[in-house]
Parts: sequence; structure tokens; C-alpha cells
Amino acid sequence: MSKLKVSFEFFPPKTDKMQETLWASIEKLAPLKPEFVSVTYGAGGSTRQRTHDTVARIARETDLPVAAHLTCVAAAREEVDGVLRDYWDAGVRHIVALRGDPPGGPGEPYSPHPGGYANAAELAAGAKGIADFEITVGCYPEKHPDSPTLSADIDLLKEKIDAGATRAITQFFYDNTVYLRYIEAVRKAGVTIPIVPGIMPVTNFKGLRKMADVCGATLPGRLVKLFQNLDEDPATRRLIAATVAAEQCLDLAENGVDHFHFYTLNRDEMAFALCHMLGVRPRVDASASAA
Repeated sequence: MSKLKVSFEFFPPKTDKMQETLWASIEKLAPLKPEFVSVTYGAGGSTRQRTHDTVARIARETDLPVAAHLTCVAAAREEVDGVLRDYWDAGVRHIVALRGDPPGGPGEPYSPHPGGYANAAELAAGAKGIADFEITVGCYPEKHPDSPTLSADIDLLKEKIDAGATRAITQFFYDNTVYLRYIEAVRKAGVTIPIVPGIMPVTNFKGLRKMADVCGATLPGRLVKLFQNLDEDPATRRLIAATVAAEQCLDLAENGVDHFHFYTLNRDEMAFALCHMLGVRPRVDASASAA
């Protein structure tokens, strides 16, 4: 089996303490030589400056390939284009182009900004028009909640690819057959770009349930039972979460997956351990170890 590839997602920190946690995690994960690390963008651009500062610092102070998330929400094209130019000037060459959540919050209907990009496909094309960015987009093994059918959702993915996307990262999932069926469907539809599974270890089951409801991800009954009655037992919860994530990743690797994208929540422990199990480990200097 060829060496597996990994990438990591972070979010921009709000406080000095969170900043310390983020940078400690980056330092721990950097020796794994990820394909890239990405930094999320808050709803409605609410973290725009913090996202930009975090991305720019990673680009400036590390040798990690860094990708900046960008959405269409609540912004005119000129404003988004300005953000893209700022990223290019900061040395950022990779954009994760996303439509974004409705400005009114989960459950509200989405309506594009009247002078903005309507969707991720338009945003990807706009980014390519600004500069030769590498473009990654999102995809949904269980379809996006706003899509009428999985087929319609795959058509939207194809539009993103036509606009310049060369990679897609999935929404989190916990049933690997869902991902494998999705891969079969997109390949049958003519999609050839890498479809990277997004791995979300369970850190807070109540929070995860809310997120799953919003994004249309199914939580299998087995998973729900595993975390029952553990709200006040974080140690057991962490052990079970690690076991579940390890089983999922190892099974995906056995089914041919060669790139994993970890939603780290700015913590390194779980992602580092999963990478270790998958054989993705810091390179050891042979001469130093022999000394």
C-alpha cells in the first residue's frame, strides 16, 4: 500500500489561550507532512479577519501548504474578490470554496446576496478569475440538505469541477458504506477528482447530534448506543471516540482510501493518534537514530 496522505482542518481562535492551543496543535501535526492544512471561515464572514490572520501566519511562519476557507454568504462579489486578492498577496495559493450556511442560521432558507456569488461553483470560477488558485470544494455523501436528490447534488459537484475544483472533501459521516456508495455514484456520473473523506472524531456527542441535524448526516444507531449515558464520563467517551474513529479509518484504508481529512477542532491528540495507526508518522532521521 502506498503512503497515505492526510490533511487537517483548524478554526481561527478567539482568545489568546485558544491561540496557544492551535499553535501547539500545528507544531505537533506539522512533522506528519500533511498535504495541506485549512482554516475555516465563520458564518456570514464573521471570522474573516481572524481567518485571514491565522492563514497568513501559517503561510509566513511554517512550510505547511495552507488553504483558506471562503464562502459566498452576506458579501458582494467585490468584497469577496478583495479577500481573494489579499490571500494571494499573503502567499496563499489554495482556497476551499463553499456556499456557506444561511445568514439567518440553521433551518432558514438560503438566499444569495443580491450582488454576490450565488454558490460555490460561481465562487470557484471567481477565484480562478482572480488568480490561479488551487480549488477544493465540499461534497455530501448523503446529499446536501438543500438538494432535492443525490443526483442533483452530484450535478452541482460537477459544476464546481467545471469551474476549476480539483478536489472535494466530504461532510462527516459514520457509516462507511454511505461513503463507498457515494464514490460509486460520482464515478458513474463521470467525476474523477479525488473525493477525500472528512473524518470527525466524536468529542461532544450532544454537539455532534446538533451538527448532524443541520447538515443532514446520519448518526447510526450503533453509534448512538455507544455514547449513551456518557455525558458525565469524558474519559470513557474519549476512549470510545478513539476506537470508533480508528475502526472507521482503518476500514476506509482497506477499501482503497489514500487521503484522510481530519476535522481537528484545533486539538492534535486524536488526529495524531489516528495518523500513527494509519502509518503516517514523523520522519525519523536514520543517521540520528543509529548514533
